[in-house]
Amino acid sequence: MPVYSMTGYASAQHSAANPVSEVQALVTGASHLGLEIRSVNSRFLDLSFRLSEELRQFEPALRELLVGRIKRGKVEVRAAIESSAQNSVPDPTPRLLQRLNTVQDSVKAWLPDARPLSVADVIRLASGDNSPVRDWREELLALGRQTLTDLLSARAREGDRLATMLLEHIRQLRALTGQAGPLVPQLVAQQRQRFVDRWKEAMALTDGVALPEAAQDRALSEATAFAIRIDVAEEITRVNSHLDEIERLIGQGGEIGKRLDFLIQELHREANTMGSKSAALELTHISVDMKVLIEQMREQVQNIE
Repeated sequence: MPVYSMTGYASAQHSAANPVSEVQALVTGASHLGLEIRSVNSRFLDLSFRLSEELRQFEPALRELLVGRIKRGKVEVRAAIESSAQNSVPDPTPRLLQRLNTVQDSVKAWLPDARPLSVADVIRLASGDNSPVRDWREELLALGRQTLTDLLSARAREGDRLATMLLEHIRQLRALTGQAGPLVPQLVAQQRQRFVDRWKEAMALTDGVALPEAAQDRALSEATAFAIRIDVAEEITRVNSHLDEIERLIGQGGEIGKRLDFLIQELHREANTMGSKSAALELTHISVDMKVLIEQMREQVQNIE
């Protein structure tokens, strides 16, 4: 299963002739149904709809369609119907005028007091304002399924890019922990020798003279305590364990964003601990570099579903 980003955009259009009255058919032809879906990151699934008046009744069906395939993200759906003649005054044809005149004569034959058609009436009838309302349900849902598929494809492509970046950051973090591991024994050995040298100076011992056993034991004890304070082996083990789990989740795909976010928090905690235990500039630099990479990973993970 792919890794999905919560960021994506897709749109589609559908054109159809209006199956309405003869009057409107003579005046103009097609209406265009347009639908677009855009999504950004969010902790939960947040749906909003901006539908034209003719389409508002289909919001529940669209909502059901989206909820079935999207789990997280702030998703906005826009849909509207545009007519090729909606912004212009129709030009009644002679055939239409003849038809309207015939209908008017028939009405006045039965209703002599009926008001004659005005120019405004003719324009209104020519524009089809009294035509039956088209049922767009099938076209809208078909367009919704197509647009949703395109959106998921876009989110999958973005998710694949994010997964690749995360894996590269994991590789760099492993390299940094690999550098940190050997530094601790070296620092312990250096500090032990430093303690011994200080004891020699304190007791005014010259080179070649044996160090009293008590002083030597004290130096070893201090070196041991120092080693315990700066030992980051446990932190390195936990970092590598978290990195293993992140790699596993990326390979698994699906709804992994929340679990990845938790693991990133744990990585940041371990990096902070390593920094607080740092007894050498090299370890400090490694800790800082790790936190920079982890922060970059956090930004990327926040966009994963």
